[in-house]
Amino acid sequence: MKKKTLIIIALVASFGFGFAFNSIITKQSNEQTEMKRVTGIGGIFFKCEDPAKMREWYKTHLGLNTNDYGTVFEWHQGADNTKKGFTQWSPFSNKTNYFEPSTKEFMINYRVENLEALVEVLKKEGVTILDEIDVYEYGKFIHILDIEGNKIELWEPNDIEFEKLGKDIGAETTK
Repeated sequence: MKKKTLIIIALVASFGFGFAFNSIITKQSNEQTEMKRVTGIGGIFFKCEDPAKMREWYKTHLGLNTNDYGTVFEWHQGADNTKKGFTQWSPFSNKTNYFEPSTKEFMINYRVENLEALVEVLKKEGVTILDEIDVYEYGKFIHILDIEGNKIELWEPNDIEFEKLGKDIGAETTK
């Protein structure tokens, strides 16, 4: 009787451990396939004849708090509204080569959650990666091309440091 009870306990324990192990593996597998990619717009960059005049026009007529770099829109993140997020708006000289190899007049910066992991996935998917990941206190950046040759900037932000940087240069956000 004791032997039969031990066998039943061992079978139940084995089934329980197997179920738990399978749940862990399935959860990890689902997390990998459900990786967040873009989480928001990090910036809008566009070419113009005179960036200083453009910034002044937007300040005067649309009320943007512009500085030498454009303006930063401040907002609160949807997933955790106690955390701030930022979107940069910047006019560039039409002579800039920052958007190259794209010939377009604009570039969009997308906020991402885990840049290193995303870059590895994008490489496997055959996406053109233009450079290496640049790391700054306020975030990590890399550039890619979409299927029509538009240069895209991916940014894994450190919003706390980005806000500090803005305060250090005396910039006010546009809320």
